Amino acid sequence: MFKNFFASITHNAISLIGTALALAALVLIASLFTMEQFGFEGGPYLGILTYLILPMIFAVGLVLIPIGAVLYRRKIRRTSGGADTPVLPVFDLNIPKTRRWMFIFLGATMFNIIILASATYKGVEVMESVEFCGLACHSVMEPEHTAHSRSPHSRVACADCHIGPGADWFVKSKLDGAWQLVSVALDLYPRPVPTPLHDLRPARDTCEQCHWPTKHVGDKLRVIKHFEEDEANTELTTALLLRVGGASGSDSSGIHWHVDPNMAIRYRSDDTREEIYEVEYTNADGELTHYADRKAPEEGGVWRTMDCVDCHNRPSHIYQSAANEVDRIINEGLVDRSLPFVKREGLRIIDAQYPSHEEARAVISEELQKFYAENYPEVAAEKSDAVEAAGIALGDAYAVNVFPGMNVWWDTYPDHIGHEQSPGCERCHTKKMRTADRKQITNDCDTCHVLLAEGEENPHILSVLNSE
Repeated sequence: MFKNFFASITHNAISLIGTALALAALVLIASLFTMEQFGFEGGPYLGILTYLILPMIFAVGLVLIPIGAVLYRRKIRRTSGGADTPVLPVFDLNIPKTRRWMFIFLGATMFNIIILASATYKGVEVMESVEFCGLACHSVMEPEHTAHSRSPHSRVACADCHIGPGADWFVKSKLDGAWQLVSVALDLYPRPVPTPLHDLRPARDTCEQCHWPTKHVGDKLRVIKHFEEDEANTELTTALLLRVGGASGSDSSGIHWHVDPNMAIRYRSDDTREEIYEVEYTNADGELTHYADRKAPEEGGVWRTMDCVDCHNRPSHIYQSAANEVDRIINEGLVDRSLPFVKREGLRIIDAQYPSHEEARAVISEELQKFYAENYPEVAAEKSDAVEAAGIALGDAYAVNVFPGMNVWWDTYPDHIGHEQSPGCERCHTKKMRTADRKQITNDCDTCHVLLAEGEENPHILSVLNSE
């Protein structure tokens, strides 16, 4: 009977194709897996090919083999003399030779199951990697992947935040990912990718797996250096004492008072969460206080329970403002601060929209050299290398924050931390947000921070702190 079974495999095209596919896929999987173990770097597509595409081809090949065999036997039944041929092979286990072949068949089946199970496990691992999320769909995810690689969470995998633990959200994310794959393949995705993500898993299931919301952080000193747009690029320092606060005993204080588990804050906003219409605050005793902007629309909008990402809305995909980027590259020594007006001119040149990174780099470098050639010819001659290096650094800063192909510009994704890039805290902490009896949500700056120095040269407070 096994002779007939193998004859049915080798005498029909479908089973032959299935056998060829399965064997070819198996050889390629083994080869690519071996290459990976020896450190071969094939980029994000190697994992996709090895653990997603080839295992599917392997499985299709295995399925085609019995399908072809059954069809072949049916063909025999329809021919003369084959009326007594059963549709399926008959195995008599009383025959020793048949038992031996059956054990071989079962062993091969177990081997195939192990191959597919291992490939499935590695395939899930590949799909949850940063390389898969950020580089496989390069044109779509280039902005987010670039921003993620420069963020404080650059070593945290995408799946840890976007999926988190548990099977339910894993399945949900893969179902959503199916449509995302279709939209990428058919070029149906929006440009830029809209935010916020309204179906994102709540922060208590993701962020709070690592960050302890009830921990008392207390006050933190933050020192910010920036440069004036004058000829000397004067360095100025701002020192803030951030009242981060948190839980302390039975009470909470400071900025992290908002995540006190004993109370709840809900708000109604537009889809972007930039405009907030109403706020409901429920304290530990269950008393509810309702604040509203009298000029806000009475209907529409989205109600949401406040969590970490309402303030930390760009925790892993941070886009800087043009001014902050110019300050950064000067502060890091990538731009020679002695170049006259380099802060002003650098900001003027990069705070623009160019059709591509390549053109941006070329125009930025050209414009900067042109400025010094026309206004400071001696500087242009004596410090030509510094001017060239400044142009390169400005072009690099542009390329990691602006992505013309996705319509991502300097102000596309504002950060809600503070109130510089967007209203941020002032979306709620404004005089317009009042109760029916005119009680306001506080907008006192000292509630969140204390200014120790604001835009000063060599502030005294820092010399005092450094001396202790």
